[in-house]
Amino acid sequence: MDVDGCPIPDDRGYDLEADVWARDEPASGTVAIGLMAPIVSFAGKFTAVTFRDLEGPQPRGRSVATVESVRFTGAVRLPFAATIVARNDALPQRPKLLNDAPYAEGWVVRVRPEGRGAVASLAGAASVAEGVRQKVREMRIHCLPAAPDVEMFEIGAECQAILVRLDEELAQLPVDDVVHLVTDDATAPIEMVRWSDRSGYPVLHAWADDHLRHFLVRKIAVPTPRRRRIPPPEGP
Repeated sequence: MDVDGCPIPDDRGYDLEADVWARDEPASGTVAIGLMAPIVSFAGKFTAVTFRDLEGPQPRGRSVATVESVRFTGAVRLPFAATIVARNDALPQRPKLLNDAPYAEGWVVRVRPEGRGAVASLAGAASVAEGVRQKVREMRIHCLPAAPDVEMFEIGAECQAILVRLDEELAQLPVDDVVHLVTDDATAPIEMVRWSDRSGYPVLHAWADDHLRHFLVRKIAVPTPRRRRIPPPEGP
């Protein structure tokens, strides 16, 4: 399910108050817990994940980890009573996994619930949809497919000059880093398509906000320029 651009998968339960999801893992009898996409997008690029050292049964609402971003610090809380059986050890080394894959590789902990049907006791995607929609609009959240590593605000500049600076920025970034370009040039949507074809770098997402145009661009290891097919001339 998609709510105002924010993905809310149907295969899990949600605690909207805590901004967390929980998904049954039948093969192991455990439940994976992670952060919902709206709060992840609101937070921006995560820079640190710190797990709490907890043993034995823990009550609903207990903080299992602290997450930090450039503009947000918050706790990941249990949506039901459970015992922690695993922590995502990849997160402290790569906190941005929370942004890049909040419903997959960016899980936070795996737990063993205290009772049966813990996930079933939570609200499903359809039940939280209106609450998510309200939160997205009140907090002015724009869910993104990836969190930016670099922000480029190019206001009042011509698009061709902006694209030169974008090329220079990408040249010095590590592979997989993402640039958020903001411009007020009205020709930007067309010029960005041409630039992507020429450079081979993908535009992950584009949107407008009042008079500003926003673009997310990812640095890839081997950019492959794309040639536009030119139609043959008409006539005999």
